[in-house]
Amino acid sequence: MPALLRRERITIEMMLTESMEDYLEMFYRIVAQQGYIRPVDLSNAIKVKPSSVTRMIQKLDEAGFIKYEKYRNIALTEKGMTYGRFLVWRDEKLKEFFRLSKENVQVEEQVEGVEHYITPETMKFIHKLILYFKADPARLQELEAVECQGDDPEQEDLRYLRAWLFRHSG
Repeated sequence: MPALLRRERITIEMMLTESMEDYLEMFYRIVAQQGYIRPVDLSNAIKVKPSSVTRMIQKLDEAGFIKYEKYRNIALTEKGMTYGRFLVWRDEKLKEFFRLSKENVQVEEQVEGVEHYITPETMKFIHKLILYFKADPARLQELEAVECQGDDPEQEDLRYLRAWLFRHSG
């Protein structure tokens, strides 16, 4: 196999799935809080069966994000620390961004719905927006006062979108 194809294959194999990101984020949170992590800690934190945790631990170990030895604590690798730190930061910044709006309904669920599809570059831009609005709260009031003219779906019946549930449930 040509080197270029091998390199592409390796890159694709190392892509984190949504589930892997969620696990890695939780790994990082637990390690930051207590300094170590055991499979049972992860199982309890994300409320899944230990067998599911074991399978994910093996995947993350194979991908080089964690170091796992059976019957021992799990250690985040340098790569795992880097990605885990970013995933926690992304989660916190998205929640902060959504809470800027008066329409901050079920922020945690909304963040979970979008966080896996936002690039690091977009996250940097969102962070800049947060800093911009926090530097002068009048800016946020000015933005909220802007009236959308004709091209927004304000009066449309969109109740069949999943996002509608965020506004109208619980």
